[in-house]
Amino acid sequence: MSPDSTRRLTIAPSLLAADFARLREEVAAVEAAGADWLHLDIMDGHFVPNISFGPVVLKSLRSHTRLPFDVHLMIAPVDPYVAAFSEAGANHLLLHPEAGPHLHRSLQLIRSHGLKAGVVLNPATPVEHVAWALDLVDIILVMTVNPGFGGQAFLPSQLPKIATLRRMIDAADHPIALSVDGGITPVTAPLAIAAGADTLVAGTAVFGAPDYAAAIAALRAGAGSADRGSGGPGSGRPGSVDPGSGSPASGGPGGRRPGGSERGSGGPGGSGPGASEPGGSG
Repeated sequence: MSPDSTRRLTIAPSLLAADFARLREEVAAVEAAGADWLHLDIMDGHFVPNISFGPVVLKSLRSHTRLPFDVHLMIAPVDPYVAAFSEAGANHLLLHPEAGPHLHRSLQLIRSHGLKAGVVLNPATPVEHVAWALDLVDIILVMTVNPGFGGQAFLPSQLPKIATLRRMIDAADHPIALSVDGGITPVTAPLAIAAGADTLVAGTAVFGAPDYAAAIAALRAGAGSADRGSGGPGSGRPGSVDPGSGSPASGGPGGRRPGGSERGSGGPGGSGPGASEPGGSG
């Protein structure tokens, strides 16, 4: 599918890949570097096999940035926590269809708090899970890894799903963002965009780079690569690159990591223990 050149690309750095000892500075840095949203992965250790953070972190950061908070709830159940995340400053709440028995009811609840409502599709979750709820959906997030751990390789098998969702969205009667999360790098971004994505969630590709502005610019450049003809994995056409070969961009002025140096090797993005950080974003 050829990308719509008039469609604006949204970049949402995933906070879970940031330096948790400097969250305020990290958020300010990606905002200055040109991020559009801030993606926050909420994990309960039950729906996915890791625990991240809750509403208190959102509340502590809310007054320090104007970025919309794009909150991915990897928790079950969802409904009892909607009010808390709304009060903490979320702008979008995204849930998995598998998190509860009544997707419509959960989406209605999220919207009743004045928030944008989203549905997240795991790699094995079919598009039919959202097809009959599109009238209540503002965002669809396609996971191109299995949620729970960062640093995973992009799954090209999800590209046809993105393309199918793009057709569904284009036929809908209201705007719906089509977001992709997992293994997003300057190499895989053109593939997702060519399939129809208009929003990219990126963790280590941004927070693991020495220069955040350059990293975000490299992801945005993927739209141009897709326009030039992304043939998909293995097609032999321009853009048909190995999705596992990408690396974060580095260099360039502005938007650098707070402190100007790499984090310690034991944290997210490092080479020591903990280098494969928990989360839904690659």
